[in-house]
Amino acid sequence: MIALVDVNNFYVSCERVFCPALREQPVVVLSNNDGCVIARSEEAKALGIGMGQPVFEIRDLIRRQGVHVFSSNYALYGDMSGRVMNTLRHFAPALEVYSVDESFLDFRGMEHFDLAARARDIRQTVLRWVGVPVSVGLGPTKVLAKIANRLAKKSAQAEGCRILSERWDAELRDIEVGDVWGIGGKHTAFLQRYGIKTAYDLTQASDAWVRKHLSVVGLRIKKELQGEPCLDIETDLPGKKNVGTTRTFRHPLRTEAELGEALADFAARCGEKLRRQHSSAAILSAYIQTNDIAWMEPQYARSFAVSFTTPTNSTLLLVKAARFALGRIFRAGYRYKRAGVLLGGLQPAGAGGQTALFNATDHPKHARLMATMDALNARYGRNTLRSAAQTPGGSTRLTQQHRLSPGYTTKWGGVGGGRMRAAVSAAQQGDDSSSWQRQYWKRPRSLRTATPLRSRSIPPSPLAALRRSAVAQGKAGMRRHLTAGTKRGGSRGRGTDTTARRRRDRRRGKAARR
Repeated sequence: MIALVDVNNFYVSCERVFCPALREQPVVVLSNNDGCVIARSEEAKALGIGMGQPVFEIRDLIRRQGVHVFSSNYALYGDMSGRVMNTLRHFAPALEVYSVDESFLDFRGMEHFDLAARARDIRQTVLRWVGVPVSVGLGPTKVLAKIANRLAKKSAQAEGCRILSERWDAELRDIEVGDVWGIGGKHTAFLQRYGIKTAYDLTQASDAWVRKHLSVVGLRIKKELQGEPCLDIETDLPGKKNVGTTRTFRHPLRTEAELGEALADFAARCGEKLRRQHSSAAILSAYIQTNDIAWMEPQYARSFAVSFTTPTNSTLLLVKAARFALGRIFRAGYRYKRAGVLLGGLQPAGAGGQTALFNATDHPKHARLMATMDALNARYGRNTLRSAAQTPGGSTRLTQQHRLSPGYTTKWGGVGGGRMRAAVSAAQQGDDSSSWQRQYWKRPRSLRTATPLRSRSIPPSPLAALRRSAVAQGKAGMRRHLTAGTKRGGSRGRGTDTTARRRRDRRRGKAARR
């Protein structure tokens, strides 16, 4: 038997771990630059919010229904994913990390155990150790395990666990062919034209027909649906054949210096990925592009590739090549919205020999320097030690993340955010509203504006709460005090004239009394 463990609404669940007040509340997590919805809670799904839906289309719905919105915190999600995977390794001899929130566990040879009890134990342990809910599906093959996991999520009676062990034809009749793992949109439309609408219909097709129209990959899926294992557990995943880092900027960039810093950040990030999988790159390709949606503006897009005489994973050499490529493709007068760095020709680090007679680069020295840089950044945080060509504030300065949650498990400064969440929870339950304000100002200055909670029940800041309180209680003097700050600049300002008039009236009153 093979088990598939999948975290329910992973990004949302990670945010809820550190803010219990969000439980049973509609929550969504946005993509890079806060553009589209990439994760939804069950409550948000019930409101009709779709996966990948742009935020501007549901802005009124978010405000009306009090939906909590978060920017994607990939550092937090990656750390929580590692905790989940390390927990799952206690339950099976072999584990394949399929994605950030999914893993296959090899239970073959353990059929004599009570697998249902073991699945429930997995759910309870992950929830107790990490704090996120998971669903467990078991089947004789990977494809059947995926289907069992889907059924475990959809059925309330399953309680997060489902096993397909003997007869599963009835379950396959309830699964649409488009929901089968490995069947894409084009193949779904093709199969439906031939009357194959469910997973069970696919198992009834002949092997020759499936191989002819869906290739050998489709034939493997069919056999897996019939209970014949064709896909093994891959504990040692092969290295990536290509590595890249691309971003859409928060604001368009105009100058070559700004683009150079951005491409240097991307090249450095690619170098980290290469060294993590012990690879080197022979080709670097950089590209820049304007906003193709803004059709009223002039459009421009170019790319340039640089070949290394010796494959490398050194950040210094990659940054130098990226800036060289930028110099060949940059044109002034355009507003660049997107850029990226792609690496190809990957091979194991140190496998390529010297291919140029006069190559004076000291690659062993670069390797030692990169090892030291990675060790320091791993201990003290990313970009603690970086190339001088990179963006001073880090690449995150170029992206839009207005609702980013603190790094609860990745930064010491983010630990204080937990006190804020606890205080907010108390405020939601009717406690003294001033208590969470005091907790807010105890946070580090860099985290005071990092709270992503925006709803009518939770004031976004103490100053806004003070304004509403002053208006509700009829404190007109406080209201004038809050607005006078913007009117004190000129000697003829309204606030200045009013103050002078009051002083003059007081002096006249004193003179009359004398």
